[in-house]
Amino acid sequence: MPLNGFSVGRDVSLDIVSATGPLTFGLITKFTSKQDITDKKIKGLDGITRHVRFPDGWSGTFDIERQNSTLDDYFAQLEADYYDGLNEQSCTMTETIAEPDGSISQYRYLGVLLKFDDAGDKAGDNTISQKLSFVAARRIKVA
Repeated sequence: MPLNGFSVGRDVSLDIVSATGPLTFGLITKFTSKQDITDKKIKGLDGITRHVRFPDGWSGTFDIERQNSTLDDYFAQLEADYYDGLNEQSCTMTETIAEPDGSISQYRYLGVLLKFDDAGDKAGDNTISQKLSFVAARRIKVA
């Protein structure tokens, strides 16, 4: 729920679906996303610089506190599939946001590839923090 008219992190939920079904892994403590663009400067003979922008997908990161083996198993299977010569299928990711005005916004990331950036440090009396990043071909508004 929003606080004092502002969106806060707990207003956001994520659903990730791989080719083999939903990925439900640990506690997501942080999620970042950004639009990637390729921009080009064009300088005319008149001396004026003009800018052109080309959408170039989306990217971002997750911080996760490990609660089960889902991530480790998912990436172990991806690696096994690679060495067996199998084609990697992309994921879809749906971001749902409870807006301050009470409405719901939903965005779907298409053509998502996940990367296991850090499987985590294992130490006594500490949780295992893991890091993922992603790239996506597009993000579309679905609600």
